[in-house]
Amino acid sequence: MATIRHKPRRDISHFLEALPFWLSLPVIPVVAIGAYYGGWTVLLVPITVLYLYSAIDFFAGLNFADADINTPDSALKWYRMITVIWGPMQFVTIFGSIYYVTTSTHLGLLEQLGLFFGIGIMSGTIGIVYAHELMHQKPKWERWLGDILMSMALYSHFRSEHLLVHHRYVGTPRDNATARYNEGFHRFFPRVVIGSAGSAFRAERAMLARKGLHWSHRTNPYWRYAALQLAMLALAALIAGWLGVLLFVTQACVAIWQLELVNYMEHYGLTRRHLGDGRYEHAQPHHSWNSAHMVSNWLMINLQRHSDHHHRPDRRFPLLQNHGPEAAPQLPMGYTYMGLVAMVPPLWRRKMNPKVRAWRRQFYPDIEDWKPYNKARNPMPKGS
Repeated sequence: MATIRHKPRRDISHFLEALPFWLSLPVIPVVAIGAYYGGWTVLLVPITVLYLYSAIDFFAGLNFADADINTPDSALKWYRMITVIWGPMQFVTIFGSIYYVTTSTHLGLLEQLGLFFGIGIMSGTIGIVYAHELMHQKPKWERWLGDILMSMALYSHFRSEHLLVHHRYVGTPRDNATARYNEGFHRFFPRVVIGSAGSAFRAERAMLARKGLHWSHRTNPYWRYAALQLAMLALAALIAGWLGVLLFVTQACVAIWQLELVNYMEHYGLTRRHLGDGRYEHAQPHHSWNSAHMVSNWLMINLQRHSDHHHRPDRRFPLLQNHGPEAAPQLPMGYTYMGLVAMVPPLWRRKMNPKVRAWRRQFYPDIEDWKPYNKARNPMPKGS
């Protein structure tokens, strides 16, 4: 009886511990405020996510505390729940907003586009980060939720690219998502969008070929990707015709921009040692940029503990461990603030290039000539 009596108390304790990671939820009523009032309020989402949260992050400071990696899933219920409920809530927010703004008369086209720019910030900064968490998990239903979230950004192939290419080839020429030293985001963005689409498809095709199957086999996830994305576009068209499609595509493009902005920051200028004959050392904690800033880690469910994610990709976000400067390079601020810096390449280079050079001295003092590592990266070889 004592165990039963204390169980609700433990459950409340677990909920309170997980509550900071529910920081994403206030973004949804912010969208509603913008849709209802119009005018400058349509920009409240980017103001909140990119500026307000960054300011709070600055004053809140760092968090180096690590959870026990042996914590059972049963104690992580409230952490996992936010990633599970977010998909339906984002779906209702996007399509409910399409219906509302196209049936109301108080918002002009520019206000509508401004609102959906903000929704794209939400679906990219939050939705895709949650999709990333879900696509790494073993339960099939969680991976399906991840696919549904990615389809709302019209970027479903990211799952194939991330799991089959990025995690295998990070920090090497084969990984489109590893930003080169001195490469500005505006050069990186088209390269990774175009390159990752091709490398993801080739990776799935190669996996099917190893099973003796053609790329067109029904088990190719690209059929699921296409079906989900077409369903999203069809629903937008059903609600509001071509205007609905325009608004949906607008938020999807912004979400993709936010995703690749994070990709750009995560591994900028970090390369694995080349061992010869196309071989590279194993990925180590020092091949990812990390940040211990508290609020941005709450918002992005510990994505900034990126070294540990690459070490154990299936480890759930509350259990990701912090890697300090002795083991992994540290960003000067969290992702929300550094993303704003990355949009101004001269400012980004001024802040980050000295850090990359310090990283080289710390982890690879024997390498004197870095020119081969700075050359244009070749695409993943055909059939790889």
